[in-house]
Amino acid sequence: MTAPARTQVGIVGAGPAGLLLSHLLHLEGIDSIVLEARTREHCETRVRAGVLEHGTAQMLDDAGVGARMRREGLVHRGIVLRFGGRDHRIDLSGLTGGRTILVYAQHEVIKDLIAARLDAGGALVFEAEDVSLHRLDGRAPMIRYRAGGQTREVACDFVAGCDGFHGISRASIPPGILTAYDHHFPFAWLGILARVPPASEELIYARHERGFALLSMRTPEISRLYLQCDAGTDLDPWPDDRVWEELRRRLERGGGWELRDGPIIQKGVTDMRSFVVDPMRHGRLFLAGDAAHIVPPTGAKGLNLAAADVRVLARALAAYYHGRRTDLLDRYSDTCLRRVWKVQRFSWWMTSMLHRGTGGTFADQIQLAELDYVTGSRAASTALAENYVGLPFD
Repeated sequence: MTAPARTQVGIVGAGPAGLLLSHLLHLEGIDSIVLEARTREHCETRVRAGVLEHGTAQMLDDAGVGARMRREGLVHRGIVLRFGGRDHRIDLSGLTGGRTILVYAQHEVIKDLIAARLDAGGALVFEAEDVSLHRLDGRAPMIRYRAGGQTREVACDFVAGCDGFHGISRASIPPGILTAYDHHFPFAWLGILARVPPASEELIYARHERGFALLSMRTPEISRLYLQCDAGTDLDPWPDDRVWEELRRRLERGGGWELRDGPIIQKGVTDMRSFVVDPMRHGRLFLAGDAAHIVPPTGAKGLNLAAADVRVLARALAAYYHGRRTDLLDRYSDTCLRRVWKVQRFSWWMTSMLHRGTGGTFADQIQLAELDYVTGSRAASTALAENYVGLPFD
């Protein structure tokens, strides 16, 4: 075993939460190391979310990692709710004082953050094996891992668990500490990435009698589309032709609008669930992002919620190191969870309003009434827009 290394903050996970936290700490003069079980290539190519809230994009700008995002990202000033064969546009920008969303894929954000950390000489360890956390209750936590065939140890002041829902960070907290809130939806999303220009300049959320559909995009040449399907759906009965046929049915609209198909370069099924743990801290371990909470993808909030967590944590750690204040660290979980539950509420509401369930005719009519109200009332449209572009960080 090599001699223990020393850093101020040990970060587990090189997703957007871990990398952004490391960079924000660097800007405050705080040392960190990021440990990631997967390869750098995997982190930089895994296609995930692609919608950035106004505040998230601004945070990346302020951190000096937003130049490529601003050049290549797609600014969206509205979204479309499609039901009854008609479009109803929600003017996000007009209803929120000029705020917008930005379509820029999560793996592109990760590329930008990795480049920034390496340019600054940051400590990034990919393919870290057998990562384990120790002495989380004391003043000297330690992270043990294997890399390059050797077992290594890192002593640190704090540990940030940013390693996702299936990571080791939350699992390292002793039983009885956390309260878990979990909800599984009875449906899933069948998603495709297709090499075809998007058929709409703005995202289309479609409520259809056959089930929900979403038209999104990653670039002007790459479309991202989703279909509501049963939980546990097998992809084998879904060849490409059937996927396109079903998308055309659910996204149907008059007036000559056409959904063109193209080569499908990725296909998968995403479960729909909501999950929150309380508190988001144990001793000197702080959970952030998917390690602490999962939201259904309907409202495009996962990455944005992770960014909000690490913003709070970076400020709390800066207050500790620059002024030996512990009050912000002590309030970390309460501060984050206040926002987490508001985002859970919004994601649950969007999901429930747009997806066909098993409630029968009465539930169907309630959904249609809700959509009619949301698109016909300025107050209701404003509430949707405010949540979609992102609630204030403070």
